[in-house]
Amino acid sequence: MTQLGVRWTADQVLALAPDAASRKAGSKLGAAGPWSEAGSSDEGTVWGLCKGSGSKPYQTVIDVADASGPAYKCSCPSRKFPCKHALGLLLLWAGGEGAVPPAQQPPDWAQEWIKGRRQRADEKRAAGAAGSSTASADPEAARRRAERRAVRVTAGATELEQRLTDLLRGGLAGAEQAGYRMWEETAARMVDAQAPGLAARVRELGAIPASGPGWPVRLLEECALLHLLDQGWLRRERLPEALGDTVRSRIGLPASAKGPAVRDRWLVLAQYDSADTKLTTRRIWLYGAESGRTALLLSYGAAGRAPELALPVGLALEAEVSAYPGAGQLRAALGEQFAPPAPAAIRPTGVTTTEAAARYGEALRDDPWLDSVPVTLDRVVPTPDGDSWQLVDADADSALPLTPAARARPGLWRLVALSGGAPVKVFGECGHRGFTPLTAWPRGRGEAVQLC
Repeated sequence: MTQLGVRWTADQVLALAPDAASRKAGSKLGAAGPWSEAGSSDEGTVWGLCKGSGSKPYQTVIDVADASGPAYKCSCPSRKFPCKHALGLLLLWAGGEGAVPPAQQPPDWAQEWIKGRRQRADEKRAAGAAGSSTASADPEAARRRAERRAVRVTAGATELEQRLTDLLRGGLAGAEQAGYRMWEETAARMVDAQAPGLAARVRELGAIPASGPGWPVRLLEECALLHLLDQGWLRRERLPEALGDTVRSRIGLPASAKGPAVRDRWLVLAQYDSADTKLTTRRIWLYGAESGRTALLLSYGAAGRAPELALPVGLALEAEVSAYPGAGQLRAALGEQFAPPAPAAIRPTGVTTTEAAARYGEALRDDPWLDSVPVTLDRVVPTPDGDSWQLVDADADSALPLTPAARARPGLWRLVALSGGAPVKVFGECGHRGFTPLTAWPRGRGEAVQLC
């Protein structure tokens, strides 16, 4: 099984870069000059030797056919994944067969890594199956652990309710005077209560008093949502099952993907990372060509390291995904994959800007804490609006403003250049702060352009 006959685009390769510096350095190595003995196999492997500053060239090998995205091995000392040499080799391969010709067998150093990697993958799958059997063998112990954690979360939620009450009684002005330390202490208490979702929301509250004009209104709104989440947990027995699952998810309790597996050809709509001091979170949006469903994959990496799962925008993979529990939840787990990712001409169905806003409003009924929903806008034009930008519906008198974060990204100018004043199809996230464009498609059958 191989997909090496279908080449990726340079944008799809560079979307794998862990940062801008790697993207720039990898681009410089995407030519044949520094490479020797480059080749590719029918099993989906690409390899080559890249000349560096030392006497020995760097040995770089990539498993392109890995269904979870390409895997890399390079003898360079870089701690970035992929390193600039892996990016350069992928760019060289994406340019055509002449630079990376097919070969019957990889060299020994590449073959050794490939064999070891696939053996470990088989062992991991077997261990996962055994782990599932073990976990299900002692449901009583799992129930007791869940009960103990629920007691801790309840204590934390009760304490948080008291702190919110004290804040409102004393007046919101006191939040500005108290500074961030008060919120950090409260967040630490929520961590002790094993409620990481509450801790994250508390930390967000701490940043609002320094966020500019109108902060008291924003603080009151977020306090109300946090109070609603607290009360949802404290009264969870009275909630419908799906809403109760959503509350547990927002609190930060672990859950397993229990939904039925949906097999489809899934188009990778967008991929982007967000990071804090402890964790890098990668969000990957998928669109099912047959089901019409949108699903969100989450992958995590330790601080400073890219998450393992990597699916470049514009590729499609035939796979099964299973939904996590909760009302209106789009998060899913990637299950069995039947073919590695490959370029596809699939495009998601689009809606108008008015329909996008209505879709967000409907989603809030199921999940009041939802920041945004994934939406594909059809035939919109990026248009300046004073100091801001908006996406104007080409066929109706309506528009969606871009979020402040979107206006600050270079992707906005890529979108403007792609449009050139003409309507384009744009996928992104639509919420109460506006619309954040993530991917766009030009008129006709052009390639997807990543904006994030």
